[in-house]
Amino acid sequence: MVLSRFWLVIFISSIVFVVFSLFSGNSYTIDYVLNGKKDDRVLISEKHLYQMPPFVKDSIEKAPENTIIINNNPKDADTTYVYKSQTVKVYSGVQKSDGLLPTCKATLLDLIIPLIAYLAFFCGLMELLIISGATEKLAKSLSPVFVKVFPSVPKNHPSISYMTLNFAANFLGLDSAATPFGLKAMESLQEINPDKEKASDAQIMFMCLHASGLTLIATSIIGYRAAANASNPADVMLPCIITSFIGTIAAFLIVGIKQKINFKSASLVVALMVMIAAIVGLLMYVNHLDLIGKNYFTSNLSALILVGIIGFTLLFAFIKEKKFAEAGTTVYEAFVTGANNGIKTGVTIFPYVLGMLVAISLFRNSGLFEIISNGIAFVFSNMGVSKEITDALPVAMLRPFSSAGSRGFLIDSMNTFGADSLTARLSSIFQCSAESTFYVIAVYFGSVNIKNTRYALGTMLLVDLICVITAIFVASWFF
Repeated sequence: MVLSRFWLVIFISSIVFVVFSLFSGNSYTIDYVLNGKKDDRVLISEKHLYQMPPFVKDSIEKAPENTIIINNNPKDADTTYVYKSQTVKVYSGVQKSDGLLPTCKATLLDLIIPLIAYLAFFCGLMELLIISGATEKLAKSLSPVFVKVFPSVPKNHPSISYMTLNFAANFLGLDSAATPFGLKAMESLQEINPDKEKASDAQIMFMCLHASGLTLIATSIIGYRAAANASNPADVMLPCIITSFIGTIAAFLIVGIKQKINFKSASLVVALMVMIAAIVGLLMYVNHLDLIGKNYFTSNLSALILVGIIGFTLLFAFIKEKKFAEAGTTVYEAFVTGANNGIKTGVTIFPYVLGMLVAISLFRNSGLFEIISNGIAFVFSNMGVSKEITDALPVAMLRPFSSAGSRGFLIDSMNTFGADSLTARLSSIFQCSAESTFYVIAVYFGSVNIKNTRYALGTMLLVDLICVITAIFVASWFF
């Protein structure tokens, strides 16, 4: 219900603002909202040639392709004049994101089809893990901890294995593997959900822990910083881990208090201490490496572990081939069956993802997001917050809506302020310390047709806010 209302508010307010901007004269056309593409020039006016200033009139008739670009202020977008059919079209600025119709197309071609491919492959592997008995063994070994965190989940339930694989993939920055494991976990939790249209306590806990984004190897962030010629691309790794770890603990405590979980359980305390020890140990190891060693380690660890998971799955399935025969199938046929299920899941979540991304596109292109972002930055600056921090806030604000959009702001901050500036480093921490909340909710709850997400959205947004505040303190402390 909350998600539905939020979606409607974004859509309706954006449409109202777009129409108001057109009739008030703030916008010359609204076609870009429907058909424009990201980074396209924005048409701001159209005039007859004789209405143009003399210097523009003289220059544009002689210019190649009757097009001139005037850059009066390097900090602002270029103004482009295009002369055609006795009229001059004036463009200024670029579009923030794809329009509504290109977003529909890109959602299918650039997002859903690749996602379906990932789902098909990893769901095929998971089918091997299920039939071979590997998931059962994993669930048994982890049940003492998981039954404390998810008291409504029966001991040794298959969802424990899927959640473990999802957390592990997120922890190592393996996004392509994390989503299929997570969707399988949601499907498994839905089987024991008494109300199929309402999110269960276990599903909410899983979603909030997943969305808190605990990541050890921020491979993509390091790659962006390296491409921007940062002096030490991996120097944000520790702040990212600290911020995402605090976000994960916050998510666990907030949901745990709501669900009245026993925090004094010995198994929970031991598991937490083991996790902290593992993180500290890895950080100490990485910290003693030189720059080349850090880049080599961070770029290879995640890939090596993913290859190891695939190799273990196939080898274990080969060893347990008798179980496949008992189930009336073969290893390859089981993989194909699982892959088919993955394709069906991808088709199911498409409408949910489409609806959310189209709303976000309209929200950004309407100008509302920019107004809200500038307003929040203005409030923070009047509170004495440094400009270096306020310049990074657009990444934090857009991250819950769109990973690609916030990534664009991140790259822009590195290009504008320098990769080693506090703004760029803080933007990097914002980018890797949380998930795209609305996308995640649309995908995961949509995959099992959950209509009432209860308090999941509010909790996830609160955790996002905690991560933002933590990131600011951590970045200020480190840099």
